[in-house]
Amino acid sequence: MHDPKPCVLTIAGSDSSGGAGIQADIKAISANGCYAASVITALTAQNTRGVQSVLEVEPDFIARQLTSVFSDLSIKSVKIGMLHNKKVVSVVAAALQLFQPQSVVLDPVMISKNGYELIEPSTIPVLKEMIFPHVTLVTPNLPEAEYLLGAKINTA
Repeated sequence: MHDPKPCVLTIAGSDSSGGAGIQADIKAISANGCYAASVITALTAQNTRGVQSVLEVEPDFIARQLTSVFSDLSIKSVKIGMLHNKKVVSVVAAALQLFQPQSVVLDPVMISKNGYELIEPSTIPVLKEMIFPHVTLVTPNLPEAEYLLGAKINTA
């Protein structure tokens, strides 16, 4: 008998247009031959032109989703996207501490392409303090990297 597909958990917001968030992560995970599990942190009203609205999932329900998948599936890796507030960051950090997946990738989703704020600014220091210690790799875009570093990045 062969080994089952590695299981990757995506923790992110849902993109109703399918181009980002949970939907894009599931496509990428599956295309790479892995089994995709998901925990949804927020629902968006979104299309190819941008985000129009966000409905946050209650932190207690996010914790229940995390416990459910970690207690049943052999999660090898975690990919984290949209964590919009301090309570959500705290819940995800607690799960990472408890379940200790082998690798964690953080894509610090902060602002949509059309300028919609996807994280409360006061959450960013908490994200750095509570999530970064569990992370194997951080994959910000250039503006996110500059914000996280507090410095301009010269690419010339």
